[in-house]
Amino acid sequence: MRLQGKKAIITGGARGIGRAVALLFAREGADVLINDLHEDGAVRQTLGEIQDLGRKAAFAAADVSSHGSARDMVQACIKELGRVDILVNNAGVSRPSMFLKMKEQDWDEVVGVHLKGIFNTTQAAARHMKEQKSGKIINVISSAGLFGTIGQINYASAKAGVIGFTKSASRELGRYNINVNGVCPGITKTQMTGKLQSDEKLRSIYESRIQLGRFAEPGDIAPAFLFLASSDADYVTGQILNVDGGYIG
Repeated sequence: MRLQGKKAIITGGARGIGRAVALLFAREGADVLINDLHEDGAVRQTLGEIQDLGRKAAFAAADVSSHGSARDMVQACIKELGRVDILVNNAGVSRPSMFLKMKEQDWDEVVGVHLKGIFNTTQAAARHMKEQKSGKIINVISSAGLFGTIGQINYASAKAGVIGFTKSASRELGRYNINVNGVCPGITKTQMTGKLQSDEKLRSIYESRIQLGRFAEPGDIAPAFLFLASSDADYVTGQILNVDGGYIG
């Protein structure tokens, strides 16, 4: 098992890509703390599936856009699992709107979760990782951060910021043997892409831009996180790994 004995935090870990990563990490030997705003049925189901795989499972309710809440989440992982070896920054929200109609609140909420949230959680985890002289931090990015997107300027701007954050953090934290990388998924079948999946015209347009001709399943994306979290990627840092079926090309 590639993550035997490792302890991982996965924000937004009860659904979609986060859930797929949590279960793959557990299958590979990691104990996992998942995070969401509050405990619900999806959280309990994911926790149960982690435990069914023979691993310890923990939950921390936290708003990652709050510095104190993110810090408490990391402390909860240390208390429940003993340490933090891996942090996956996956939590996300979507508040789509055309730019000229976008409300300030929609901007603040999306940037707060996707960009400030990664600052908060990474800073809290990295302080712990610095003391143990090891750690893997993996940020979820998006093709929107590379090319922009109509109707989601808040989301695209935040994800572009995460690219800069990933590359800068890797330079600062490498001296402590902490690897910082990003995964850029393609369009994936999750709640956040529900409109693209249900609208036949939109789905056809976007599928035509993907070389493999289909949207990703969360399980298509999770192995990239396993690679970056494992010892196979000990000499990989500051990188953005596109897992998009050829959408970027």
